[in-house]
Amino acid sequence: MLDHLEIRTRRMDDCVGFYQAVLGPAGYRLIVDGPKKGFGSDGRLDFWISEGEPSADVHYAFVTSDRSAVDRAYGQAGAHGGAQERSPALLPQIHPHYYAGFALDPDGRLIEFVSHVDG
Repeated sequence: MLDHLEIRTRRMDDCVGFYQAVLGPAGYRLIVDGPKKGFGSDGRLDFWISEGEPSADVHYAFVTSDRSAVDRAYGQAGAHGGAQERSPALLPQIHPHYYAGFALDPDGRLIEFVSHVDG
């Protein structure tokens, strides 16, 4: 189990704005607004952004409460400096209720929004 994830960017304002928009539907919010930016939900602080050289060769996923939250998060990606990569869809090859949408953040990282519940 992962405790936290930290990414680096040279576009701090763009990345923070992007993640505030796309992670809202997953229940995340900006909690630490210092030199490093910390996001979390449900009492956890598990996603961080810091200044530095970004790596685009990475893929990570944020779980949402349901499929409509996947749709909302994916919809925010294109409107906030990212790119919509793969529209939300059911991916039964992973498991029968795996519903996910994929986007690229402002630094080109592949992010996924996923729901594991039926309907």
